[in-house]
Amino acid sequence: MQFSNAKKQLMQNLLNDHGIIAALAIDQRGALKKMITKYKPSGVKEQDLIDYKKLVSQVLTPYSSSILLDPEYGLPAAKVRHKNAGLLLAYEKTGYDATVKGRLPDLLSVWSVRRLKDAGADAIKFLLYYDIDEEKYINEQKHAFIERLGAECAYYDIPFYLELVSYDANNDDSSTIEFAKVKPHKVNDMMKEFSKPCYKIDVLKVEVPVNMKYVEGFTDGPVAYSKQEAANYFKQQSESTHLPFIFLSAGVSAELFQQTLFFAKESGSRFNGVLCGRATWANGVEQFVVGGEKAAIQWLETQGRKNIETLNEVLAKTATPLKLA
Repeated sequence: MQFSNAKKQLMQNLLNDHGIIAALAIDQRGALKKMITKYKPSGVKEQDLIDYKKLVSQVLTPYSSSILLDPEYGLPAAKVRHKNAGLLLAYEKTGYDATVKGRLPDLLSVWSVRRLKDAGADAIKFLLYYDIDEEKYINEQKHAFIERLGAECAYYDIPFYLELVSYDANNDDSSTIEFAKVKPHKVNDMMKEFSKPCYKIDVLKVEVPVNMKYVEGFTDGPVAYSKQEAANYFKQQSESTHLPFIFLSAGVSAELFQQTLFFAKESGSRFNGVLCGRATWANGVEQFVVGGEKAAIQWLETQGRKNIETLNEVLAKTATPLKLA
């Protein structure tokens, strides 16, 4: 891919020394509130989110190439990140309006690409829920929306990371074996759509194309795909785009995510890294709420750091370095 010198430098800021995107994600808002509420039923304060994000950033960014944060609660965390860690900022509102059909996207109302860049972002990240099989009038709204967002990022010469999360408009439960069977088509075909030049996307952040909990050899329960079928879906995913792409962890355990990356590599996937969130820091939330800041720091400095360093070792063996032209 050809980048301007300014964009190339911003892209470079997000890579590790091996040319891999080994990024930490803690742009969660609604999800993090729910996690904290589990241990704090009396109610979550905005300061709780701000403080936990700051601890994660301060303790773990020395071991990450970059960090993804939200401008609502994450800017204090951005200020305490390691000097060598790049910064991605999220542009979407958290969640979606469940009363309106189609999981339509929306932007943070008081932010723009210019404002996010002025706040120190090396890249803009936007999350889009997408069902390739949904009615055309819904998906056309999403196509136009991403075209506008891509044009805004192109105007300000800043990398655009699009995070794609698949769903089935006819099945709200993505954990079922029924969804697992259609997931490869949902994920790989939406990657083809958003690789089109009209969207001006620089990096795709995507799910793995299968639910690993239904892959032969990874489960004791029902199987949706044989190992060979799953491997073929990973290879097809890699062939679905000419863009750099990275995996999100989707809330699975650190161990399963690492096993998945090895499986992806063995299957012929040429993914360029990860933006790993809850698999890295989720278990520290309980320490933070129950034990306080000191307990949280101790967990992050030990198990949290171990999660990242182990993941970095896995990435060194599995991810394809990104060559910036």
